[in-house]
Amino acid sequence: MSSEFVVSAEPRNDQGKGASRRLRRTGKVPAILYGAGKTPVPLTLDHNELLKQLDNEAFYSRILTVDLGGSKEQAILKDMQRHPAKPFILHIDFMRVSAGEKIRVNVPLHFTGTDVAPGVKIGGGIVTHAVTEVEINCLPRDLPEYINVDLSELELGQSLHLSDIKLPKGVELLQGNEHDTAIAAIQTIRGAVDTEAEGEEGEAESEGTDEADKE
Repeated sequence: MSSEFVVSAEPRNDQGKGASRRLRRTGKVPAILYGAGKTPVPLTLDHNELLKQLDNEAFYSRILTVDLGGSKEQAILKDMQRHPAKPFILHIDFMRVSAGEKIRVNVPLHFTGTDVAPGVKIGGGIVTHAVTEVEINCLPRDLPEYINVDLSELELGQSLHLSDIKLPKGVELLQGNEHDTAIAAIQTIRGAVDTEAEGEEGEAESEGTDEADKE
């Protein structure tokens, strides 16, 4: 897959917690590029530019180009540390990729067909999502931006499981080998169930009153 994201970076000489704090105060993010049998390279990124790229869902599951002063390397976003209370990125890990080596990546699930699913259109149910991303194993060229999950034939009360996912060519799912986890379901709206139950109780009480009147 061709890269559409370029991450501009600068080499980072100062390391340690103190150096990282000083970088963050200047609007920079400490990062590291590692993997593919090469020496890890400490990096510095611009925080605001990074935030813009992180707003795009594809950034998390796409082959990225890390541009280090004209030297470019292909990588994936492997780990990210966010501030627990503020909208700040504390650290980024990029892992180099090699064309002939498979990589493990989390990719999002995109659910389609919700509006025409019988369980929704006819049954009046709602779709619930238990899983929104999966971990896959594939060569860099086969890495999908997302995996489509079709719900168009799902009935009320039915679920789709990991084994129901149709994977793109060259992609292997790394989850669910032991347990076939449910990823989505169409369930009855609780309010509708309560209303039906109240209606049935009311009918039962009415029938009981009619029988009493006859006596």
